[in-house]
Amino acid sequence: MDWRDHGILLTVRRHGESSALIDVFTAGHGRHAGLVRGGASRRMAPGLQPGAQLDLAWSARLEDHLGTYKAEPSRSRAAAAFSGRLALAGLNAVCALLAFALPDREPHPDLYQRSESLLDLLEQEDLWPLAYLHWELALLEELGFGLDLSACAATGSTEGLIYVSPKSGRAVSAAGAEGWADRMLPLPPVMLGQGEAEDAEILTALRTTGFFLESRLAPALGNRPVPEARGRFLDVLARRT
Repeated sequence: MDWRDHGILLTVRRHGESSALIDVFTAGHGRHAGLVRGGASRRMAPGLQPGAQLDLAWSARLEDHLGTYKAEPSRSRAAAAFSGRLALAGLNAVCALLAFALPDREPHPDLYQRSESLLDLLEQEDLWPLAYLHWELALLEELGFGLDLSACAATGSTEGLIYVSPKSGRAVSAAGAEGWADRMLPLPPVMLGQGEAEDAEILTALRTTGFFLESRLAPALGNRPVPEARGRFLDVLARRT
């Protein structure tokens, strides 16, 4: 049993004396783990860093076995990641969330393309926070917890949308939230593709998406906590703001 693909390295840990166990988000095979023989060696370890783009050949005797990878780095993102605190925190958040949220060996080609494009923006700190917000919304959508921000859940209006219902994940207008506003989540204009993408507004939007990561996605995954790397990214963004 074997296949070839390319993917984003999510996690890596030493296995035995010189091998490495890696978890990769691949274009055609989803999140897929495997063993890299010699992956912890001085020659290979520098190229096996989270966020790296890899050309992969996987083989195993049976499909459900762990299998082994031959992994060749095609693009390193180490320099981009270390270009600033925001870039490093962002890369760690993306890799950690993908490793946390994706089911094993289930392809998600659209999310894969979005993730690759997002990581390629690492050095563009003026674009990164908004791109990350759009990616997080896409992650929720891909995994069945998408937000419907098209119209007010209470009135059907497409005007004056300023809240998100924590129960339904749908937009709510000021009129539709009358008497319930204190129970609603904020819906800043940046989530609707409106206005300037200021860091403070993006941070507010990420607190709203974070609610659904914690209260919808995490319970569906066995109540595992959302990775701390996401919180560290928000902290770095807040300090920049």
